[in-house]
Amino acid sequence: MNTYLRILSYAKPLSRYIPLYVIYALLAIIFGLLNFTLLKPLFDVIFEQVDPSEMAKYMDKPTFSFTLDYFFHVFNYYFLSISETYGKFGTLVYVCIIIVVSVFLSNLFAYLSGVVLAKVRADVIKKMRLHIFDQVSQMHIGYFSSERKGDLMSKMTNDVQEVENSIVQSLRVVFKEPATIILYFAVLFFMSVQLTLFTILVIPISGLVIGGITKRLKKTAIQSQESLGRIVNILDETIGGMRVVKAFGATPYVHEKFDEETDFYSRVNVSMARKNELASPVSQFLGVSVVAGILLYGGYLVLNNTSSLTASEFIAYIIIFTQVLNPAKEISRAMSSIQRGLASADRIFKVIDTPSDIQNPPHPVPLKGFEKAITFEGVSFGYEQELVLKDINFTLKKGKTIALVGPSGGGKSTIADLVPRFYDPTAGAVLLDGTNLKAYQMEELLGLMGIVTQESILFNDTVWNNIAFGLKHVSEEAVIEAAKIANAHDFITQLEKGYQTNIGERGGKLSGGQRQRISIARAVLKNPPILILDEATSALDSESERLVQEALTNLMANRTTLVIAHRLSTIQHADEILVIQQGEIVEKGTHLELMGQEGLYKKLSSMQSV
Repeated sequence: MNTYLRILSYAKPLSRYIPLYVIYALLAIIFGLLNFTLLKPLFDVIFEQVDPSEMAKYMDKPTFSFTLDYFFHVFNYYFLSISETYGKFGTLVYVCIIIVVSVFLSNLFAYLSGVVLAKVRADVIKKMRLHIFDQVSQMHIGYFSSERKGDLMSKMTNDVQEVENSIVQSLRVVFKEPATIILYFAVLFFMSVQLTLFTILVIPISGLVIGGITKRLKKTAIQSQESLGRIVNILDETIGGMRVVKAFGATPYVHEKFDEETDFYSRVNVSMARKNELASPVSQFLGVSVVAGILLYGGYLVLNNTSSLTASEFIAYIIIFTQVLNPAKEISRAMSSIQRGLASADRIFKVIDTPSDIQNPPHPVPLKGFEKAITFEGVSFGYEQELVLKDINFTLKKGKTIALVGPSGGGKSTIADLVPRFYDPTAGAVLLDGTNLKAYQMEELLGLMGIVTQESILFNDTVWNNIAFGLKHVSEEAVIEAAKIANAHDFITQLEKGYQTNIGERGGKLSGGQRQRISIARAVLKNPPILILDEATSALDSESERLVQEALTNLMANRTTLVIAHRLSTIQHADEILVIQQGEIVEKGTHLELMGQEGLYKKLSSMQSV
C-alpha cells in the first residue's frame, strides 16, 4: 500500500484531478445503471404488465426537487401520458429513446473520466521518469561501477512503463469499480433484499480464489523485470563491444549467454502468464456459477409466488446483477496488473532511495574562483577494503602543471578523480585554496574544471552541440575559435554539413584524433581555470598525436593543469612530475631532475625511447 500511495504522490496536487474524476465516474455509473433499470418498464410494455391503477398516482406533473423520487415520478408521468396517447408502441419508442440517451451519457462521462485518468498517468510517469533520471545523474561515479548499466536502463524504461500500464487500471479499481459495485448492489437491495443477501453470501468465494492467484504474481513479476534488465545489459555490452566480440570469435559465447537469459525470461513470463490468465476464466466461471445459483433460487421464488419480484422485475434483476460481474472481473484483472506495477515500482524506488556518497554540504562555502593552489594532504583512498592511494601529499599551484606518471594501476586516474570530487578520500583531504573540497557546492566546484580523458566522450548530436555541450547562449564566433585552438576547425569545415554534421553514437563517424580534438574544443570553450588531462593522447597515431598535442598545448596555456601521461615525451616541460607506483609517490621532480636519478622514471623513459 505504501508503494502504491508513493506512486500516486507524483500526481500531486491531486485536487486538479480527483473532483472531476469522481463527478465523471459517478455520472457514468449512474447513467449506466439507468440503462438497466429502464429494462423493467420496457419488459412491462412488451409483456403487457403495466398496471393502470399503480400508474394513476403519476397522472400529475411533479414540482421540481433534486431527489430520486422526482426523476422517477417525471419518468412515469411521461410514460403514462405517452401510453395513453400513442399506445404500447409509442411507449416502447419512448423507453428506447430514454435508454439510448442514457447509454450516450454513460459513455460520454466514462470517456471524460478516462481522459482525466490519462492526464494523471501522464503526469505521474513524467515526474517519475524525471525523478529517477535526476537521481541517477546525480549519483557519484563509483555507483556506476557497481551497478549494471543495462539494469539501470531497464529500470528507467521498462519498469516505468510497467508502472504506467498499471496506474489507470489501479485507479479504476480504487474508485470506479468499487463504486459501481456498491451502487448496483444498492439497486439490487432495493429490488429484492432476500435475493441480494443470497448473492452476497456466494460472491466472497470467488474473491478469495482470485486473491490467492494474484498474491503469487508479485514475486514472479520481480524476477521478470530483473531478467529484462540483464537482457538489456547483455545487449548494451555486446553491441558496444562488437569489435572485440568479432575479433576474439566470441559470438557463440555471447549468443549462449543471451540465449540462457532470454530462456529464463521466457520461462518466468510463461509462469506469470499462467497465473495472470487464470484470473479471468476463474472469475468468469465463478461469476456464471453465481448467476446460475441466483437464477435457480430466484426463479424458484418467483414461480412459487414467494418473491416480491414480478417476472419482468426478476429478469431485470438478473441483467443488472450480471453487470456487477464486469467491474468484479476488472478488479481481478487489475490486481494482477497492480502486482507487476508494484514490483517495478519497488525496483525504481530502490534506485531513488539510494543516497549518493558525494553530497553537497548543508551550508556551502561560496566559491568565487581559483586563487592559490590545490593541495593533497595525507590523502588515502580505497575501493571497499583495498587501498588504492596511500598518504598522497603534493601541491599544485595556480598556473603550474603537474604530471602524474607510473605503471598502470598505480592510482594516477584515482588522484585525478579526487580533484573534481568524483570520489571523496578515505583519509586525508583535498584542499582548494586552503578549504576542503567537501565544503564547496559541487556545481560551483565543477564549474572551475575542464576534463579531457583518454576516451573521448561524445554524443549522438551535431559537432556544434558537442563542442557547446552544457553551455548556454554560446556565440558562433566562440565555438569556431575554440575549434581553431583545438586544431579541429579545418576538418569540421570539410564535413558534409560542417558544424551541423551529426557525428553518430559516441562520435563513431569521426576518427580517434578528430574525436579527441572535439573534446579539447569543448574544454577550450568552457575556459576553465583548472584542467585535468587523463592520457589524452595515448590512443592516437603519430599524426593525430601531433595535432592533439598541439591543441593541448594551446589549451594548457595560462591554466593550472594536472596531466596523467602515458607517453613521457609529452610532459617533459611540466613544472613537476610525480611518479606513482602502487598508490604511493615514489619520486618527484622536474624531467631533468628525475632523469639524473637511477629511479623508476628514468627506467620508464628508457623503455619508451627504445
